[in-house]
Amino acid sequence: MNEFNEFSRLVEVVDRLRGEGGCPWDKAQTHDSVKPYLIEEAFEVIEALEAHDDSAFCEELGDVLLHIVFHARIAAERGAFDIEDISRGIVEKLITRHPHVFADGSAKTAGEVLEEWERIKLREKKAKRGRSSLLEGLPISMPSLLVAQRIQEKASRIGFDWPNIEPVWDKVREEFAELEKAYISRDFDEIESELGDFLFSITNLARFLDISSEMALRKTIAKFTRRFSYVERMVKEKGLDRPGLDVLDVFWEEAKQLERQG
Repeated sequence: MNEFNEFSRLVEVVDRLRGEGGCPWDKAQTHDSVKPYLIEEAFEVIEALEAHDDSAFCEELGDVLLHIVFHARIAAERGAFDIEDISRGIVEKLITRHPHVFADGSAKTAGEVLEEWERIKLREKKAKRGRSSLLEGLPISMPSLLVAQRIQEKASRIGFDWPNIEPVWDKVREEFAELEKAYISRDFDEIESELGDFLFSITNLARFLDISSEMALRKTIAKFTRRFSYVERMVKEKGLDRPGLDVLDVFWEEAKQLERQG
C-alpha cells in the first residue's frame, strides 16, 4: 500500500539525515535536545485541530510522526529499540486491550470497553513495573487540568464516582464556600489548598458535562486574547495614554459585540 511506501521513505530520510554524510544538526541531536520540540509539535497539532484546518492538521501530524521516527533512530543507534519495536509494541497492545474484538471478550458498550481497558492496563503495569494503583502512570508533565480529569475518569471506571451531576454541583458550591472562608483567614497555604480543591471540583463538573476542562480553558484563553488585542488596538488608534478601566471596558464590550456579529 502507498502509505506504507511513504512511511518507509520517511524512515529512510531520517536514517540518511542521521547517517554518514548526513545533516550536522540532525546528527548532533539527542533524545533530550529535541524533547521540547516534541511537546511544541503536540500542542501545534491541537491548535490545528481546534482551528478545523485539515491542511495544517495533516502537516502537524506529520511533524509529530517525524519526531517518533527520529527518536526511534536515535534509540536504534544506542541499541535500545527501533521503529519496528515501536510498531510491534503498539499493535500487540491494541490487540491485547481489545479482547472483545480480537478474542472472546464480552464488552458491548463504550463504557464497558473503557473499564476493561483500565483493568488490562493495570494488570500489564503491575506485571512490568510492579504498579498496583489505577492512578499511577499519568505523565506529570501533562497540564494539571488534563491530569485531574484523567484521574477522575480512571477512578470512575471502577465505580468511584457520583451517580449523577446534582451532587457535583453541590460539591462545586461547597468548595467555593471553603475557598472564601480560607481567604478570610488570610492563611496562604489554606487558600492555595482550597483553590486547588475548587479547581478539581470544577474539572469534575466539566467531566460530567462531557467537556474537556483543558480544552475549555484553552478556548477561553484564545477568546480573551482576541478581545484584549482589540482593546490594545483601540487604545493605540485613539492615542490614549493609560486610559482608565471604564474606557477599557467600553473597548472590551465592543470586541464582544464584534464577535457576536461574526
